[in-house]
Amino acid sequence: MNPAIRDYFETIDSTIARIVAVADPFAPGERTHASAFEALARSIASQQISWVVARKLLERLCALFGGSFPTPAQLATTPVTALRAVGFSFAKVAALHDLAAHAQDGRLPDDTSLRQLDDEGIIERCVIVRGIGRWTVQMLLMFHFGRPDVMPADDFGVRKGFQLAYGLKGLPKPRALLAFAERWKPHRSAAAWYMWRAVELHQQGKLPRRQGRAPRIEIEMPKATAARATPRRKPRAPAKAKARAKLKAKRTVSRRAPRARRT
Repeated sequence: MNPAIRDYFETIDSTIARIVAVADPFAPGERTHASAFEALARSIASQQISWVVARKLLERLCALFGGSFPTPAQLATTPVTALRAVGFSFAKVAALHDLAAHAQDGRLPDDTSLRQLDDEGIIERCVIVRGIGRWTVQMLLMFHFGRPDVMPADDFGVRKGFQLAYGLKGLPKPRALLAFAERWKPHRSAAAWYMWRAVELHQQGKLPRRQGRAPRIEIEMPKATAARATPRRKPRAPAKAKARAKLKAKRTVSRRAPRARRT
């Protein structure tokens, strides 16, 4: 763990500082063994399936090219039938071909050019690719380019870790979490890492207990709690049913009413 990051959190946020003391260290750094193109392609391949299945699919893909990951040109010219035979869905085949096309014509710059852009600039270049969203690019920024100040506020794990670490009754809303995270600049990537670790520590029964009051932050109440908090209204009877009941009551009264005697 970078001592500067540890000292920063000890000064600015005691909750994260206690997690830092017991969790796996955050080790940022650029990855040089693969390109952003490959990282994004692997991300597309892994969407909505387990990592075990994704790894098998990627092994089959590399087997088509002698065990190496395909270049943009190779992937672009790989027939749909071949990629379908690997196990990719039609949607993923379309996304992989679109990624390769963007990398070939320069709409998705190479790593050297991407490194010269700020975080938002990289996000803008990547999200135009089919199947690539903001969260995917944020993971690329954190774990491929080693950017230190990325805050994936929409990530469920980060939100859940924040809820557990800070003792909230519900998940923080993404915008509220993003606003709270302003205090973590310029180390928001590390803060997100320790929110993920907070979930693991909670599962292991090792998450440090929060000290003091929970922060005042807008949250999403659990569905069961929200249902209990909403008063139940008595269902209103349909108009026709009301009219029938009223007519029935009038007839009952008229039958029971004594007749006037004739004199």
